[in-house]
Amino acid sequence: MEKTPVSFYTVRFNDCDPLGHLNNSKYIDYFLNAREDHLKTHYDIDLKEWAQRGDMFVVSQHEIRYLRPVFYNDRVGIQSALIAWGDTWLVVEMLMMDESGQPKAILWTRFTRINARTGKSQTHPDDFMTLDPRNTGRRNRHRGRSQRKTRTAKTKVERLK
Repeated sequence: MEKTPVSFYTVRFNDCDPLGHLNNSKYIDYFLNAREDHLKTHYDIDLKEWAQRGDMFVVSQHEIRYLRPVFYNDRVGIQSALIAWGDTWLVVEMLMMDESGQPKAILWTRFTRINARTGKSQTHPDDFMTLDPRNTGRRNRHRGRSQRKTRTAKTKVERLK
């Protein structure tokens, strides 16, 4: 099971502004579509099946850093990794890069697990974290460390600029 899968996409004309740059709002679409592809391909997780059985996540926070412009017809790689979690939430880091590995943008997204019937947050089932090979069996392994991990990742991004 790959911890940081990467997939490649070609930037489409309709996703760009009149100057040929990838529209800021479209970065999130590319990132989230890549994460969905990674879940299905590398972890055998089909979000449609999960939703049908009531396992749902909503985005509760995005933070994005635009490092270098992305243009029409560029081929970009998107890498994603689970970097933190708690009883009811997950933080996923996604990096967009060109084919040579040059970083273009980075996104940190916090997903909150919700109950499909009530719309309220709920805790992960006991077997849920076994999906992550780094899990040590302790719940809330990263509780309180999410902010520190995010700051560390942001420092790395600053160095990439």
